Amino acid sequence: MTDTAIPTRRANWPAIYATAIIILGATLGFLIWATPVTEEGAKAWTDPMIPGGWMAWTFPVALFFWIIASLLVLFTILAVRFPETPRRGILRIETTRGDRLFITLLGSAFICLGWLFFFGAPVWWGLGLCALYATAVFRWV
Repeated sequence: MTDTAIPTRRANWPAIYATAIIILGATLGFLIWATPVTEEGAKAWTDPMIPGGWMAWTFPVALFFWIIASLLVLFTILAVRFPETPRRGILRIETTRGDRLFITLLGSAFICLGWLFFFGAPVWWGLGLCALYATAVFRWV
């Protein structure tokens, strides 16, 4: 009897990691390059990247979306490379890494909004609270 099973292909993970890093790095480099420059030659980080555009695409806004996209790419690679079984935490629901990321992002949005409401800008201390919250979510939820 002959073996008719299809041999499995081994993924080239270093090449996958390098490709993701190159693409995300090139995108970040483009965002920095596209940031407006003042007459003195300094970067105007909070000026619109698209003058007259329908949305205030400033560098901080673009960087925020770049970070979200980078997290999604990272967590996708982790899910494929290191599959995990759901676990139960203090919320008593089964969660995976992706679920905990979603809970973290949603909670962080509310923490930052609450910080803006009670204390106003800047939100640096609120971001510190978000980092503590993310640590707690990934550890215990």
